[in-house]
Amino acid sequence: MTTLRLEKLAHSYKANPAGPQDYALKEINQIWQTGGAYALLGPSGCGKTTLLNILSGLVTPSQGRVYFDDRDVTELPTEKRNIAQVFQFPVIYDTMTVRENLAFPLKNRGMDATFIKTRVDEIASLLDLTRDLDRRAKGLTADAKQKISLGRGLVRPDVAAVLFDEPLTVIDPQLKWELRSKLKEIHRKLAVTMIYVTHDQTEALTFADKVVVMSEGEVVQIGTPEELFEKPAHRFVGHFIGSPGMNFLPCVIEGTKAQIGQFAVELSAAYAATAQANIEMGIRPDFVTLSAPGKGFPIQIDRIDDLGRNRIAHVRLAGHKLAVTVPPSLDTSRSEMTIAFESSRIGIFADGKRLEPQSRGGA
Repeated sequence: MTTLRLEKLAHSYKANPAGPQDYALKEINQIWQTGGAYALLGPSGCGKTTLLNILSGLVTPSQGRVYFDDRDVTELPTEKRNIAQVFQFPVIYDTMTVRENLAFPLKNRGMDATFIKTRVDEIASLLDLTRDLDRRAKGLTADAKQKISLGRGLVRPDVAAVLFDEPLTVIDPQLKWELRSKLKEIHRKLAVTMIYVTHDQTEALTFADKVVVMSEGEVVQIGTPEELFEKPAHRFVGHFIGSPGMNFLPCVIEGTKAQIGQFAVELSAAYAATAQANIEMGIRPDFVTLSAPGKGFPIQIDRIDDLGRNRIAHVRLAGHKLAVTVPPSLDTSRSEMTIAFESSRIGIFADGKRLEPQSRGGA
């Protein structure tokens, strides 16, 4: 197990980059601790696969260094980094049995036969593959084959880190939850450093201890799932995390009030005056509640989505669209409705970045 350290790391696929716009990965400085479970989360083209390929040795960065503990591995090829990789599509030998597939990385390293059997049995048990150990991989389902691929990555006890590149992409949606839970359980038992690339927030938030959110080649926030949901540091994080994402309403800050059109929303703290042109109030739909007339700010309802477990109303306040929670017992057939904000859950953003309140205990 290894601590991964990235120092001033950046990469451009262009020979002579003219500026930040030419970098697929903008400068990053990070330390990822031994035994941690990390997810690189972001949309296609955000730089997460480039970063994973740098960690694995498939790409040499344009600038900066990569350290495994105190060892500089920046120029080392993949085979000398002592890592395991799991890809989108299963990497297995169809003509081998499950047992032979799992044992292959250990046999290649000349490990003792007794140890190999014990280790293979352990990993097979963790992945629920015990009953298939003597079956050939060719006839197994896609999810079973990906389990074998996961097992080949996890079977080596001395691996520095396991890197996952969207490993559940080809798995049936009904089985994804099971495999995510299994992977989390395995991480707790083996305590190996794991880095998981995905564009799916559910995968990232259910797997990782810390999520690295990326946008346009830049790391915009690293935090626990709770931190990303409760206190997004960047507008992109608030929008990308959550379904639906955070509401953002243009406003003017006046002491402890956010003025949205003709309406003054009470804040739980004061914010310093700022010269930035784009000031917004951010709040999750969970913390805005639709209510009967006279209990909040008057709104117009565009539509209500029934999601089964809850209902989300899409409304307009002073001409600005936002999504809000509908209480289970509320009759929404009335023509006039209002909304109420949970002031302690409001964040203020200046040019997309979260502002800290003047007094603690605020947003």
